[in-house]
Amino acid sequence: MTFIAVRCPHCDSAQIVKRGKTHRGTQRYLCQNTACARGSFLLDYRNRGCLPEVKQQIIDMSLNSSGVRDTARVLRISTNTVLSELKKKEAALELVNTTRLRTINPEDIAVHVERAGEAEMDEMWSFVGKKKEQRWLWHAIDHSTGAVLAYVFGRRKDEVFLRLKALLEPFGITRYHTDHWGTYARHLDPEEHNPGKRNTQKIERKHLTLRTRIKRLVRKTICFSKSTQMHDIVIGLFVNRYAFGVVTQFEN
Repeated sequence: MTFIAVRCPHCDSAQIVKRGKTHRGTQRYLCQNTACARGSFLLDYRNRGCLPEVKQQIIDMSLNSSGVRDTARVLRISTNTVLSELKKKEAALELVNTTRLRTINPEDIAVHVERAGEAEMDEMWSFVGKKKEQRWLWHAIDHSTGAVLAYVFGRRKDEVFLRLKALLEPFGITRYHTDHWGTYARHLDPEEHNPGKRNTQKIERKHLTLRTRIKRLVRKTICFSKSTQMHDIVIGLFVNRYAFGVVTQFEN
């Protein structure tokens, strides 16, 4: 008799028991490790889209110049599988860099907030479906380190900027570097506002990185977002992983 040691592919635990079979007769297993985020799994997936490594590749390819159909073709899965896996990550996305600004209940512990001091703010154009349906990314970065502090999506309107400004309040910004778009002049204190391109070079470079790494943002391409949800998810994933350093939530 041959025994096969089974380990959980998600947490590498050896606390595994059988958990019945699928409708196709494939043995299903259950991880009894309470810290495991998934629990149930198969050793032999007939559907490639269920493989943990394929799910991770979907995220990796989406953040490295591959569209939905590119990803599906390379991984030999359906486009619906790609879309479904990306949508599962939406709930874990953060709009504020909580790695830099740790939000803890003040009743439990007193926290010293690391102040950013000076920030660069700018907006980046893209569209959903057609170019008339504009979708702008508004974001702010630390002027000295280039770290992304927060971001929001919406129209190029004052109310969207005010949402971003509200997210930045805990950082204690004392100086804002922006371009000459009227929204900034209307809602920023003149003593704190420094308009002009000289001090927004870092955030403009962030835009170039986004347009290079995310295919749907490239200016001359046949790849574009067909839904607001997917537009915001893919850009949000990129910011969370590479700017906020939030990785673990997207590896399961």
